[in-house]
Amino acid sequence: MIRMSSSFIRTLRDDPADAEVASHKLLVRAGYIRRSAAGVYTWLPLGLKVLRKVEQIVREEQDRIGGQEVLFSALQPRAPYEATGRWEEYGANLFRLQDRRHDDYLLAPTHEEMFTLAVKDLYSSYKDLPAMLYQIQTKYRDEARPRGGLLRVREFVMKDAYSFDVSDEGLDRSYELQRAAYQRTFERLGLPTVICKADAGAMGGSRSEEFLHPTPIGEDTFVVSDGGYAANVEAVTTVAPEPLDADAMAALPPAREVTTPGTGTIAQLVDHLNAHEVREDGREWTAADTLKALIYMLHHPDGSTQPLLVMIPGDRQADEKRLEVALAPSIAVPFAEEDFEKHPALVKGFTGPVGLGEDTDSGVKVLIDPRAADGTRWVVGSRKVDTHSIDVVPGRDFTPDGYIEAAEVRDGDPAPDGSGPLRLTRGMEMGHIFQLGRKYAEALDLKVLDENGKQAVVTMGSYGIGVTRAVAAIAELTCDDKGLAWPRSVAPADIHVLATGKDAAVFEEAERIAGELEAQGLTVLYDDRPKVSPGVKFKDSELLGIPTTVVIGRGLAEGVLEIRDRASGEVTEVSPADVVERVLAEVRAG
Repeated sequence: MIRMSSSFIRTLRDDPADAEVASHKLLVRAGYIRRSAAGVYTWLPLGLKVLRKVEQIVREEQDRIGGQEVLFSALQPRAPYEATGRWEEYGANLFRLQDRRHDDYLLAPTHEEMFTLAVKDLYSSYKDLPAMLYQIQTKYRDEARPRGGLLRVREFVMKDAYSFDVSDEGLDRSYELQRAAYQRTFERLGLPTVICKADAGAMGGSRSEEFLHPTPIGEDTFVVSDGGYAANVEAVTTVAPEPLDADAMAALPPAREVTTPGTGTIAQLVDHLNAHEVREDGREWTAADTLKALIYMLHHPDGSTQPLLVMIPGDRQADEKRLEVALAPSIAVPFAEEDFEKHPALVKGFTGPVGLGEDTDSGVKVLIDPRAADGTRWVVGSRKVDTHSIDVVPGRDFTPDGYIEAAEVRDGDPAPDGSGPLRLTRGMEMGHIFQLGRKYAEALDLKVLDENGKQAVVTMGSYGIGVTRAVAAIAELTCDDKGLAWPRSVAPADIHVLATGKDAAVFEEAERIAGELEAQGLTVLYDDRPKVSPGVKFKDSELLGIPTTVVIGRGLAEGVLEIRDRASGEVTEVSPADVVERVLAEVRAG
């Protein structure tokens, strides 16, 4: 029994000054967590009980599909991460440190390398596989801007699982097992999720899906269509027009330069064209007829740099996250004034792709939006001040070095699979599953003997769930203006017993009821504080959010107790003789 008179529980009346979202405010006020540093939190007794219940649900579903639990150290040596390239790829997000002998270590944000090496150490034959290993462990990531309490932190608990198979078909089976386990896990946690196609990022691999919980405070943007398409916005591919062949392009009007003074922006360019350049089809020029130049210095992992010109339709903004994902592991930094001085081929405000590209002397890499397919016609900068070119045709007038998904995705854009227009919404990533393939196995030489006695590289899958983030997401989803309102599956206690008033008989009856409920196997939080007013106890009860509350107060003299449902607010009056049976029925009903 958890007695509030002697438990390490203290509630606050005021919101913490740094709290931005409801879950952060309430978890601190209710005494579930306390801030240690930016993005680092201490788990107090009630919060730890919720965390452990979430972990247990995750654990049970992993065990159900044959997962075997292990536990690696959070402190990891540099060498394995060097072998996979992630010592540098993770960049500033990685916590790096040295021991007294100046050997390099890191605080692991994830453990692909360690799982791979463990299997390499212990398994040598296809007969040992398939294998599914997982851990629930603390991870570290040096977030530049921790926010939202437990939603974006530097220290967090995560479940990461890894599958090991000899064949791609085996990986497919393992992946589907995990996919189904995730669906059951989030259903048991009471967290609605949408399974979205995702980019693998620094993890690498082929198939990748995120489990996103729709919420206005989510940091991820994802899209859905009425036809069933769902994807993180970074993974959305543009529906491009069919390219024209060389003969068809040759029949198009030739490109021509026009003087465009004072047109340093797309809006100014469009106004100028409508005032001075009549189109042959009679319609007005729009920003969608132009290609906007985005100029960066591309920083590669090996330390080299290269100018980068990205061309996107002028009616769209750049999506920095899509750009980042498209260029990873390289990093794009916007051109500075001194960069323009060093690269005169790139003219600020009037740069276009003609005459540029890696096969020219410019050394500039040119990537264009997929909408600019061969045979499409565009207005672009002419690389001369106050000058643009009209009817520039990709594939005829210039050849890009490639295509890039860097433009924003909008409501109404067509779904890549033809399932209708897209709708944008906000979501929070709760889980991510990857088919890693053989990237890490090859880097770390994980091989087994196959059925023919030959060495075969093992293929892997990776599967993560944010456990601490799940606690915050559940709190955010179920809370109200009075406080937390935990679902029974993760609540720190099954029942909250309140002894309200000063009469000794009230406390004696509350003690009896709490003891009988505990004897029935329920976890009971008993507010036995003798000198605390009923009003304060009721407010604390609403703040703490236990699913069911039993109130023993002044109605006891008339043979009446109250059972309160935290989620619905419904109050039921019962007799002292019936209260235990009624509570047990509620708990068993879920």
